[in-house]
Amino acid sequence: MNNKTCRLPVTIMRGGTSKGVYLLETDLPQDHDAWEPLLLRLMGSPDKKQIDGLGGSQSVTSKVAIVKRSERDDADVDYTFAQVSVDKPLVSYKGNCGNISSGVGPFAIEKGLVEAKDGMTPVRIFNTNTGKVIIADVQTPGGEVAYSGDFYIAGVPGTASPVKLKFVEPAGTLGNGLLPTGNAVDTLDVPGFGPVQVSIVDAANPLVFVKAADLGLTGRELPDELNANQEKLDLLEAVRGLAAVKLGLIEDYTRSAWDTPGIPKMTFVSEAGDYVTADGKEIKKEEIDLLSRMMSMQKAHPSYAMTGAMCTAAAAVVPGSIVNQVLSKDADTQFIRIGHPGGILECGVDYREDGSVPAIDDTFGFRTANLLMEGTATVRM
Repeated sequence: MNNKTCRLPVTIMRGGTSKGVYLLETDLPQDHDAWEPLLLRLMGSPDKKQIDGLGGSQSVTSKVAIVKRSERDDADVDYTFAQVSVDKPLVSYKGNCGNISSGVGPFAIEKGLVEAKDGMTPVRIFNTNTGKVIIADVQTPGGEVAYSGDFYIAGVPGTASPVKLKFVEPAGTLGNGLLPTGNAVDTLDVPGFGPVQVSIVDAANPLVFVKAADLGLTGRELPDELNANQEKLDLLEAVRGLAAVKLGLIEDYTRSAWDTPGIPKMTFVSEAGDYVTADGKEIKKEEIDLLSRMMSMQKAHPSYAMTGAMCTAAAAVVPGSIVNQVLSKDADTQFIRIGHPGGILECGVDYREDGSVPAIDDTFGFRTANLLMEGTATVRM
């Protein structure tokens, strides 16, 4: 496709606390190898400003959803998530984005892939990245997607119509169950730092959890503060890289940012405590069940990934896990409140006791979405 110009139908949507480009797979080349260079040019990567593309210069605004009608009996649409690196010539299809997932249902209805019902339309979404089904309940009064509403999520100004996301049987996206190492807690030997206890949990996406204090952190850190501390960023990435090695995703932990930049997702947690959000709002410890901070593409996530919340909810009910250790003792597993840099995210988990490892039936939470633009992008290859 060198020296060619491609005119590509695109939809830009906010999904949860992320923003991305939504595409119909039928508008893309049949050769999937051609997707990466096309998506890089579409988003303007690699460039820290993404000035020559549709990306927004942060990992949470450099995302793509690729959707088509599904041939599966248990799904209405198939959805492939692509994380386009901002500053590297890299597109990762490993793992899913729960926030972007919240826009897939509305997008599918808008594009006629799913017929809207009067009131609420459930959209069954098969995520090709993880091999899991997500059910999105989209508000459709009068048979049209409702974007306006009075539901608020931390990290997004104003209110909008809620989208309930239920991740069905979310454990084992890598094919090795909820605890892919077989342990609730593993010890990683971090070169130049020492042993660190972690929990590697796989539900909706694989996450590696560590206690903030074990890395010299408090759990109250804000994104700008953390992103300005290269030493801590390097330490967090080293832990994530070692977890990736343990999962068999890579052989050299120092290659994690290149070879598996999106998973496992690095997360550090601590017990509930008072803190101040990035926009200056005071959160009291009584309002939350734990403090948690996530990383996204080697930088601090400005809020919290939805798949991260789903995995956190699942980890909360694993006896002895890092999350279970810091979770408030009176926490309601149908209403877990995660304190993150943007505010509070509420999520829940339905599970059954099954020996030492619980069986996760589903995890769930609420997001909002907004249709921002429909049009045609000119992509010069």
